[in-house]
Amino acid sequence: MKILLLEDDILLNKAIDKFLSKEGHEVETFRNGKLALDAILQRRYDMLLLDINVPMLSGLELLERIDSQKIQIPTIFISALRDIEDISKAFDLGCYDYLKKPFHLKELSLRIEKILKSSYIPQAHIRLSQHYSLDRESNTLRFKGEAQTLSSRQLKIIVLLASNRSMVVEYELFQEYAWDNIDVEIPTIRAEINRLKKILKEEIIINIRNMGYMIKLPKNIL
Repeated sequence: MKILLLEDDILLNKAIDKFLSKEGHEVETFRNGKLALDAILQRRYDMLLLDINVPMLSGLELLERIDSQKIQIPTIFISALRDIEDISKAFDLGCYDYLKKPFHLKELSLRIEKILKSSYIPQAHIRLSQHYSLDRESNTLRFKGEAQTLSSRQLKIIVLLASNRSMVVEYELFQEYAWDNIDVEIPTIRAEINRLKKILKEEIIINIRNMGYMIKLPKNIL
């Protein structure tokens, strides 16, 4: 499993890195939140281990940033802070567990194993609505975690819209990506998207008159 560790204490950082590496995990370590955020936006991780009180960008601020980008990664906070407000905020932002310093490294390993056995939406998934997500690794559309059956062209349409969330995808792009540059008329594109919309269990595709289509994320999605 690929784990990002954000911990500014050098000794603890090295100890966790060494321990988890021996457990068979791939660990990338950071000591300030800004560099950790940059890495998360550029690469994929299976889990985050975040200290709260770190330089540049706190662990809480980091989780807020990736949450605003609809990036979902199982997260464990490790911190000496005892403020219940900070702990509550961590869980409100979607962290899976909280481990108070000092702790035994074996306990951390047990917490990680517990999360691995539970169900979650990994970072490789793009949230499209309250219940829909797109698995970017396998290009699978999921509804409440269950894979949905679509035709190859319908899936290409979903992938194109998901890759351009909150942006209008014009008809030319559908022709280029979903129809492999075949010269198709706009009514043909509309008909196929309408068939797709009838299959979907939520109204996630919006028609932008005379322009194209888009998936716009509702504000209440966490």
